[in-house]
Amino acid sequence: MPLKLNVGVNKKIGLPDYGSLGTSCHVEVEVDGHLIFDDLDAFHQKVRQAYVACAQAVNDELARQHDLPTQSASHTTATESLTTAATNGNGNGYGHRNGTSGGTASQKQLNYANQLAGQIQGLGVRRLESLASKMFNKPLAGLSSLDASSLIDTLKAIKDGRLDLNAALDGATA
Repeated sequence: MPLKLNVGVNKKIGLPDYGSLGTSCHVEVEVDGHLIFDDLDAFHQKVRQAYVACAQAVNDELARQHDLPTQSASHTTATESLTTAATNGNGNGYGHRNGTSGGTASQKQLNYANQLAGQIQGLGVRRLESLASKMFNKPLAGLSSLDASSLIDTLKAIKDGRLDLNAALDGATA
């Protein structure tokens, strides 16, 4: 018997002048209903794969909207209307994230990502580089501040047991 699995991820980042930028992803998929009774590990793997796909979609959309150039007030487009709504109407959803530059990841972020990787059995620096490459199609040193933040969130989820390391490595591009 099929079972409907609903997975959702919401994320919001702060912007200057009390603004914020948020997005969400929710998916519904059918899985074999017997998994929940007969193979709980396989069921959890399906949940994690759906979660990783949603989390990546949310992070990609935040990065896309965060990097959009400022548009003139006299030229309203569908994208601008969507972005303005997503930033609580402050109209400037294209600024800095939490007061920091939207540029490259800080050394502090990279150090923290490496520290977390060292605390996760089976990850290490080499596999961290692989995870970053799969998630963002660029090396760890080439990550933006927003990318690094997303990577750190993923590493925390792995460390806390909310996300399986292999699911993240296999499903990071899903």
